[in-house]
Amino acid sequence: MSSTATTTTATAAAAAKSSTAVVRVVWTLRILLALFFALASALPKMLALPAATTVFDAIGAGHWFMYLTGLVELAGAVGLLVRRLAGPAATALIVFLAFAFVTQLTAMHGENAGTPFVFMVPLAVIAWNRRSETAEPLGRSR
Repeated sequence: MSSTATTTTATAAAAAKSSTAVVRVVWTLRILLALFFALASALPKMLALPAATTVFDAIGAGHWFMYLTGLVELAGAVGLLVRRLAGPAATALIVFLAFAFVTQLTAMHGENAGTPFVFMVPLAVIAWNRRSETAEPLGRSR
């Protein structure tokens, strides 16, 4: 076996190992974020727990908006777990969190305004990793 063939084989093995690691990291992010959006964020809104109603009363949007927000978060959580929907769901949740940031700056006087960015970063990793599924419905390819 020549040194070129050995180098090529070693490079291919390293790429496969790296690819497997990326897949595992992205799956872990998808599962953790889905659990967060479904259980820690959507559920209190859907059950109208006092912590959620207090926030939406302060915003002045009413309880209908709280339920709608909970449904959007729940849909995003489910989307993160479906392979073909993970990219679009992550992208939609980033947009959703951008609106949450603006709302927290204006209606909540900046309280916890940085929190959406903590979740935007791993969502961006998921969206980038699944970008081919996001572009596909738009008739574009990577």
